[in-house]
Amino acid sequence: MPSLGPLEILVVGVLALIVFGPERLPDIARTIGKTLSELRRMGAGVRTEFESGLNLDEVDDEPEETTPAPPKSDQEDT
Repeated sequence: MPSLGPLEILVVGVLALIVFGPERLPDIARTIGKTLSELRRMGAGVRTEFESGLNLDEVDDEPEETTPAPPKSDQEDT
């Protein structure tokens, strides 16, 4: 992912100011911030669900303790 330097951020800010105007710019920034926050929360929820699913699979893969089977005799019952 390309990184943005200070000059690129300044150009984007000036363009946003020209296009949207100084009255609407704070509302737009607030909306973008709320949306990004919600997306982060959703991503964290998905990550938590995924990790808990993996942890359940690990627990299921462990061998269960069973009682030992009685020893088999060498002679078959007829």
